[in-house]
Amino acid sequence: MKRKSPLVRQSSETDFNNAMTPMIDVVFLLLVFFVWTASFQIVEYVLPSEMSAQMGNDEVQIDDPPPPSDFEDIVVRLRWAADTEQVQWSVNDQTLASLAAVGSKLQELVAVGADVTVILHPDPAVPLGYVIETYDQAKLKGFENVSFAVNPGR
Repeated sequence: MKRKSPLVRQSSETDFNNAMTPMIDVVFLLLVFFVWTASFQIVEYVLPSEMSAQMGNDEVQIDDPPPPSDFEDIVVRLRWAADTEQVQWSVNDQTLASLAAVGSKLQELVAVGADVTVILHPDPAVPLGYVIETYDQAKLKGFENVSFAVNPGR
């Protein structure tokens, strides 16, 4: 009986099966990966919201309008004077000489209402220490809401 030599190639059917097995494994792994990751997505229309409850072009009825504010926001501007290398403060466009003057002005305004929002609006050149000290003054005087102005161009 004649034995086959290991050096001689066998039929092309075996080559085809050897080439297809890794490709089927890769496709199966990709399929499992995509099915597994797709199951973690939350369907958006299931999320509760007031806007998705109403359909069509009807007018939206707001049940609770925001409470009217008796006072405008308090804007504290911090500008850096390059020639004197000093900070210049202004509270609602009223220029003040020092941080102590800003503190006394905020003390006057907190007596009117502590629920008014104080908006700090520093110039980009103002050192951060001055901004933090002004923030601390507003909080120490009793204001509950102290925010920072945002430059939309940046």
